[in-house]
Amino acid sequence: MAETGNSGKGVTAGKLASTVQKRLSRAQEKVLQKLGKADETRDVVFEEMVANFNKQMGEGIKLQKDLKAYMTAVKTLHEASRRLQDCLADTYDPEWFGKEEMDAMVEDTDTLWLDFHQNITDNSMLSVDSYLAQFADIKARIAKRDRKMVDFDSARHHFASLQKGKKKDEAKIAKAEEELGRSQKIFEELNVELQDQLPVLWDSRVGVYVNTFQNLANHQEKFHKEMSKLSQNLNDIMTKLEEQRQLKNDGAAGDQAKSDEANHNEGASSPPTVCESNSSDYKLPPDFLYKVKVIHEYAATDGDELELNVGDIVLVVAFDNPDEQDDGWLMGVQESLWIQKQDISTKGVFPENFTQKL
Repeated sequence: MAETGNSGKGVTAGKLASTVQKRLSRAQEKVLQKLGKADETRDVVFEEMVANFNKQMGEGIKLQKDLKAYMTAVKTLHEASRRLQDCLADTYDPEWFGKEEMDAMVEDTDTLWLDFHQNITDNSMLSVDSYLAQFADIKARIAKRDRKMVDFDSARHHFASLQKGKKKDEAKIAKAEEELGRSQKIFEELNVELQDQLPVLWDSRVGVYVNTFQNLANHQEKFHKEMSKLSQNLNDIMTKLEEQRQLKNDGAAGDQAKSDEANHNEGASSPPTVCESNSSDYKLPPDFLYKVKVIHEYAATDGDELELNVGDIVLVVAFDNPDEQDDGWLMGVQESLWIQKQDISTKGVFPENFTQKL
């Protein structure tokens, strides 16, 4: 057992001594080359490949850094959006228009942000990470190739010096020649491998950039398209909520006005509009559905539309062809015209949200 232990220590010490000797030999060779006392193996084409490699790696690292910063910004914006949406949902009273739609929209918005962030991670970030993972190994082999080139130059110079010596030691020359052959083989194998791999890696960057930014653009387009729909839904809900508020205010103001008028004109005849609104005073038009009161003025923009003034009463009738009815539009005839002429041809379409059902 003691012999085995000593043997192991001897092997370790031998490897350490060999490593130290190699480093010393390389350092000496570099000094001689810098002083111009020893020639250096140069490969201009390979040096250009290495310059491209370093440029490519630097650009890839910058892309990775900037893409991570973009994803962090997306996450930050998502969190800000979620807090704002939650604030609106918590503030929204149950009796307000579209409470259920509002809650659903908040959930849909949060899900859309989560999907957007995950899609960027899966289809762009991971692609860049995978692309950059190969650079570390190639960088290490380039450094190893440089070291082996120095070993080759050192062995070449040592062999040449032994051959030129006045006293030739054939044993030393043979050993130096063997070391030269081994150093040359190791260097050339690494050199050939890298000369094959570096151009392929250089050309691959186009595909990586196309894949990364094409995926990013596609997911951005999808995200903004869906977000635009949700934003339109929010705008519609807010519009309806404002209409709800105005109707309440108009209704309260109308009730107060009627009460005041009744108090100051006690015993007087009823207002004409009340008489006109009484369906028993005249024959209703065909396909009559219900009455509405105009709460906002509307200027007709087409020949088949009604001109609306605040306070007008409109008799709503069914469309001749239900398929022709657009969402948010009604067909009707002004009550005052119908009472005077009993002519259904005076009917026209008008926006429903400009009126209040009676």
